[in-house]
Amino acid sequence: MLAGAAEVIDDFAMFGITALTTGRAFGTLGTGGDEPVHEVMGRWNAVVAFAASRGATRLATSPQVHGGEVHAHGAGWQGWLRATPADGHVSASRGTAIAVTVADCVPVFLAHPSGAAGVLHSGWRGTAARIIERGIAQLASQGAPAHELRLHLGPAVCGACYEVSADVHARLTGIDPGSPATVDLRAIIAGHARAAGVSHISVSSLCTRCDNGVLFSHRCGDAGRQVGMILS
Repeated sequence: MLAGAAEVIDDFAMFGITALTTGRAFGTLGTGGDEPVHEVMGRWNAVVAFAASRGATRLATSPQVHGGEVHAHGAGWQGWLRATPADGHVSASRGTAIAVTVADCVPVFLAHPSGAAGVLHSGWRGTAARIIERGIAQLASQGAPAHELRLHLGPAVCGACYEVSADVHARLTGIDPGSPATVDLRAIIAGHARAAGVSHISVSSLCTRCDNGVLFSHRCGDAGRQVGMILS
């Protein structure tokens, strides 16, 4: 397994799918910090090499923009694709690795017995935009229906730590608390997924703020970013 992974999703192994989230031990994979470019790119090269060691001849990533766009990737290409800005990737083709960068936002992993897979970056904006529904729909269009999917909500800021404005809380829950209040993004995403037909859902016990010694957290002032990656 990739050295420095903070969490590995064992639940997908039966499908021949590897999924993980890196952490501080691996180092930042964000390009917006102050670390030398050659160090960050060296880590990305290690990610590419790890994917190749698992049989993935291609890796797709993109800049995250806190939206609802999801890219679909087929076969027929090799290497590392840095696609146009988006907050999710899906692929029904084995031999493909896909990844998103996160700090407090939720890395959402989707897996199907066929090897089809998806990974999404879902902060409050992506959650409000129901990016999870778009990812599920993209996979369904490629022969991986919702009721056959497994979903994992990876390391992210937990419901006890994530305080948002009353306006954001209302957008996410439909309830206006009248003042800033905490909200559990992973619980909301899980609810959206269940409504879309996914029944097998697991949730990471890791919080980027509670476990800040293990994971980068934007709310704790970290410039670093971890990566959520899935490959089959």
